[in-house]
Amino acid sequence: PVVTFGNLMTEGITLSRRGQHDKALGCFNDALKLRAGDKHCLITRSKCFLKLGDTENSLKDAEASLQVDKTFSEGLYQKAETLYTMGDFEFALVFYHRGRRLRPDLHKFQLGINKAEEAIVNCIGNPSSVKLESKEELCFVSRQAESKKDNQKQQNKPTKDQKQTKKQSPKTERQLLGALYADKAFLEKLLKDEDLMQSSTRQGIKVMDLVLSGISYLNHRRDFWQQQKPMYARVYERKVLRQGRMQDKKEKPSDIGRSIAKNMEDIELLLARGSAEESCRKAERMLKRIQVWSEDDVPNKNELIGNLHSCIGNAQLAMGQMEAALRSHKMDLDCARQNALTDAVSRALDNIGHVYARIGKFQQAINTWEEKIPLAQSSLEKAWLFHEIGRCYLELDKAEEAQDYGQKSLQSADEEGDVEWQLHATVLVAQAQVKLKDYPSAIMSFERALEKAKLVPSEAAQNGIIAALDNVSKSFIEELNKSSKD
Repeated sequence: PVVTFGNLMTEGITLSRRGQHDKALGCFNDALKLRAGDKHCLITRSKCFLKLGDTENSLKDAEASLQVDKTFSEGLYQKAETLYTMGDFEFALVFYHRGRRLRPDLHKFQLGINKAEEAIVNCIGNPSSVKLESKEELCFVSRQAESKKDNQKQQNKPTKDQKQTKKQSPKTERQLLGALYADKAFLEKLLKDEDLMQSSTRQGIKVMDLVLSGISYLNHRRDFWQQQKPMYARVYERKVLRQGRMQDKKEKPSDIGRSIAKNMEDIELLLARGSAEESCRKAERMLKRIQVWSEDDVPNKNELIGNLHSCIGNAQLAMGQMEAALRSHKMDLDCARQNALTDAVSRALDNIGHVYARIGKFQQAINTWEEKIPLAQSSLEKAWLFHEIGRCYLELDKAEEAQDYGQKSLQSADEEGDVEWQLHATVLVAQAQVKLKDYPSAIMSFERALEKAKLVPSEAAQNGIIAALDNVSKSFIEELNKSSKD
């Protein structure tokens, strides 16, 4: 069977959401063979690599997407996230800032800046606490020359600091490892059992190798947490607490941002899993909380309010509460227009059109979706939009308009190279031609649709099209017989 780029992307994203990142990686690899250098596919594969812990390949894909489009915000964010995971907090901060300059409307860049700055401060301390005094004239050239010589002498022997980091005190390790400290102590105790260390597992792996790899892993974790939040940073925090600098019990903006991001993710996940009622309740509680906060605490407050109205509307639609869903999506639209948020306007118009179509108000759905047409950003989005408008015209028995929009949808699907939407658009054109009693054209359109259905492949679509072809052929024969009698 012929597999399309869109099918592979959809399957890969679905597998990734289920946690099956290895299988998802295979889908993304196959998709890139069909459309090499696609920036969206590169980013999804980069996220997959990052979930698997392969930061090197994750960074390569993120950088490859930016070679295609240097202003690609998703590429900048993914590169920053990968660098942060690798511990390169300064470089991550650079790309978070670069992304925020390009897309100030995306709150995730501000969250990234906050966490990168926090990690840097934890590593080096607060710069305001460092005071430099210059008592003598400095000769930078000579100092640099001396430092180079010292570095060359000490390249091959570890410094005192390095020796200290390799051998942490038990108290420090206990603080850094937490509950894992007992595991490390147990593994180190096992090393003393020589007979056990010489034995092997059923698979032929030496027990000593397993124990040493476990200790090595815990040491890496200890060093990572030391870098994320070293002991002197914790001492500094306690000192700040004693000085009364953290008397204000309000949440920090970074904490608020993380809390919002987590709650938004939970709301969308609940709806995707079919728990629409619980998703709606959680979104309504979140909306009440955000309305109380100031814009200093939440810089993109208005955007989040609109987004929550959209989530509530989608949940209400899933529960069958059509009027309530329409009100929520209209509130999202009003909020987007007041704050000049183009993407949010497009989203709200999309959802409002859906609700109108579901309740049978096809003309209102058409008017809403036609307003969205200039905001469509890709050929695939246009293919879907033209198809939905054409379908509404068909429901209103306006076959000519339905045929026109079906042909527009087909043209956009051809530009994107998406076989599925080519199939949907061709079927719509054929159905409109049947309404117009243009049976020869309808037969040709259904035959083209049958070819597309074989490429998808979809047995149900093939059977439906064959049945439609049979009906159209009968109608055509009846018309020919009638005209011959006349």
